Amino acid sequence: MSSDNSPGKTLEEARRDAGFQTLSTRLAYSNPWTALREDIIVHPNGKQGLYGIVERGEFVVILPLHSDGKVTLIQQFRYPVGERLLELPMGMWETKENVDPVELALGELREETGLRAGEMIHVGTMYQGAGYSNQKGHVFLARNLTRGETELEATEEDITCHDMTLEAFESMIRDGELKCMVSLAAFALIRAKGLI
Repeated sequence: MSSDNSPGKTLEEARRDAGFQTLSTRLAYSNPWTALREDIIVHPNGKQGLYGIVERGEFVVILPLHSDGKVTLIQQFRYPVGERLLELPMGMWETKENVDPVELALGELREETGLRAGEMIHVGTMYQGAGYSNQKGHVFLARNLTRGETELEATEEDITCHDMTLEAFESMIRDGELKCMVSLAAFALIRAKGLI
C-alpha cells in the first residue's frame, strides 16, 4: 500500500480527500530556519480543532562509509535537550531554496566532517516528525571518501568527528547510546536496502 499522494495532487487536495477541511491558516512565528503555522481545521469526524505545523526546509542525513568499513559520526551539543549527541552528519541550507539534495549532502558532509565523497548514493526520503512538521529528509550513503579540512559554521564549532567500526556503531545502537532518531532511521533504511 502506497502512502504517497497521487502525482500532481496538491497538499490541500490530499487533506480534503482524507476528510480534512482547512478553515483558516496563519503564520504564528518565523525565523531563517523555522516557521510555525497555525491552521484551524475540521477533522473527518466534523470536530473543529487547531493544528500547529512546524515548517522547515528539506534536510539531508549522510552515512559516511570508509573503504576499511568504518563510519564517521559527529558529536555536538543539542541545545533543546541539553546533551552532546552522537549523530550522522546532517543538515539543511537556510539561505538557499530548491537546493539539489546531492549538492546539499556533499556540502554538509564536507562542512561537518571534512570528508569529500566520490560517490553519494540517494537511499530514500523520510519525514522528520510528520505529526507536527512538514520537514522532509533525504538519506544518503557516502563512499569513496577522502579527508580534508572541515568548514564549520560559527554555530557548529563544537562539532567533533568520530570514526568507528560498523560493529562499534551497531553496539552503540543496541546499548541505547545513539539517541538521534534521524540517524537511527537512516541507518535502518540503508541496512534494509542491503547497502551495508
